[in-house]
Amino acid sequence: MVDLAVVVPVYGCRPCLTSLQERLTSVLSAMGVSYEILYVDDRSPDGAWDVLAELTRSDRRVRAIRLSRNFGQHAAITAGLERSRSHWAVVMDCDLQDPPEAIPALYAKASEGFDIVLARRVGRRHSVFRRLGARLYFFGLNVFSGTRLQGEYGALSIVSRKVVDAFVQLKDVDRHYLLILHWLGFRRASIDVEHAERHEGRSSYTLSKLVAHAFDGVVFQTTKLLRWIVYAGFAVALTGALLAGFFVYSWALRDPYPGWTSLAVLLLLLSGFIIVSLGVTGLYVGKIFGQVKQRPLYVVDEDLQDPLRIGGEGVEDEVFPSSRSR
Repeated sequence: MVDLAVVVPVYGCRPCLTSLQERLTSVLSAMGVSYEILYVDDRSPDGAWDVLAELTRSDRRVRAIRLSRNFGQHAAITAGLERSRSHWAVVMDCDLQDPPEAIPALYAKASEGFDIVLARRVGRRHSVFRRLGARLYFFGLNVFSGTRLQGEYGALSIVSRKVVDAFVQLKDVDRHYLLILHWLGFRRASIDVEHAERHEGRSSYTLSKLVAHAFDGVVFQTTKLLRWIVYAGFAVALTGALLAGFFVYSWALRDPYPGWTSLAVLLLLLSGFIIVSLGVTGLYVGKIFGQVKQRPLYVVDEDLQDPLRIGGEGVEDEVFPSSRSR
């Protein structure tokens, strides 16, 4: 066990990796703690694995894990946390917008007795369009999941060993790092961190991907959407009953409502509501189907600097379901 592990999911960040490693090494060495750095290559298409392999050859404290395909950022975070062997674990992105120089402040805050410390981004460098998308993303998450997450928070955080152990026990296929931390509870705090410019390139999270990811998280984290459909069904039924009373009243006075407009509107309203309800229910059924198959969250293709291999004690199994006991 080392004092601190830094888990970095890697996708589309090849130009940043050398600078990231230099800055991480400088910061962690100055802290005077034992550490390891775990890069998890989420099958990045830009050849990032070649750079990571070179980093492991130049520094024995660097460990590179390559997944067999692209499983997503949050599965990559899970892979890194599950294979970390430290008292504390820092999670951060690879694009250098969250500066490694914030790690000492996170560690100092955690040392005050907190199990989770999140970094709140100050002065975000994203475009107006991206910031608007992030606000909509977190607004949807908060409305449907009942959380109070803010768009200023990202992956940059530090968690204690017991949080890591609890995190990797969760078997959720569709997972969101911040939502899981919120669900786990524990004592948490936050610090302000200046948001930096992206080192190079642009984010792989487009607006459509953010919307899809938010919807997956909502569907799999809560049944509130189904309850809203039930409430909407009652509202539609009540509206229909009121309209039926109105039409009966009009007929009794021998002054019926002329034309078929009202009938057509009612048919469209009811049929649209039924189709949407069936679609949402089908999404939940599909998520249940994906969960009950109990496939692993990720599959490892290569693991450089695996401690078990280095020590000659054997080779770990390459498939790690989230429920693996530690």
